[in-house]
Amino acid sequence: MSDDAIPAATLVVIRDRPRQAPELLMVTRTRGMAFAGGAMVFPGGRIDKGDRVLAGKPGEAAKIAAVRETLEETGLPVGLRTTPIDTRELQEELVRGAGFADLLDRHGLDLDLPQLVPFARWKPAFHQPRRFDTRFFIARAADGDWPLRPQEGECDAAEWITAADVLARIAAGTASAIFPTVRNLERLAQFGSFEEARDHALAHPVETISPWVEEVNGEKWLRIPDHLGYPVTRERLTDAVRA
Repeated sequence: MSDDAIPAATLVVIRDRPRQAPELLMVTRTRGMAFAGGAMVFPGGRIDKGDRVLAGKPGEAAKIAAVRETLEETGLPVGLRTTPIDTRELQEELVRGAGFADLLDRHGLDLDLPQLVPFARWKPAFHQPRRFDTRFFIARAADGDWPLRPQEGECDAAEWITAADVLARIAAGTASAIFPTVRNLERLAQFGSFEEARDHALAHPVETISPWVEEVNGEKWLRIPDHLGYPVTRERLTDAVRA
């Protein structure tokens, strides 16, 4: 049987704060979206043909997609060697459908893809109308106080928030998130800085995670492997949110 999972990429941008937990860049997807509508997620999206053309090495297309989607969805520059003074025009051109390679060239910008550190790869095995094979990366936020501009029609909000605070919102029922996002938030909540998150990522293998259902004492649980750095590796199937 052919694999119909859509290649995608997601970027977890981490902003350090003195003597406080780091903040993560999160967006809330518009409720009408076919995938994860209304849920809090990290910026990201499909890997497109232009990303593959721009890539110079295997694996770079996913990083390029993560950089492009983050800029398009939030206006935040990440993974660029030179930080632009204002990203509004770049974001607006991307939203209008401008090619990323042409955009970088016209604005004199170069990618700095080593800024992105591989963190995880999730690929649900369940039969759904839309399945994604998503590579997750982490990156340090660029210096400066960048205004966040959620992409109209895609994101209702974009914000800096700690992993613990997102999890608290989910527990209180004031926010929702799909199963992979929750597991990644729990993993990220362990770290007090970007360096800690990076070191942890480098110390664990990035293997494709395809959650499976396991029955224990008559109760069904959604499971993931135990050796990939996640502090929580199972959730009751009735509680898990999938989209």
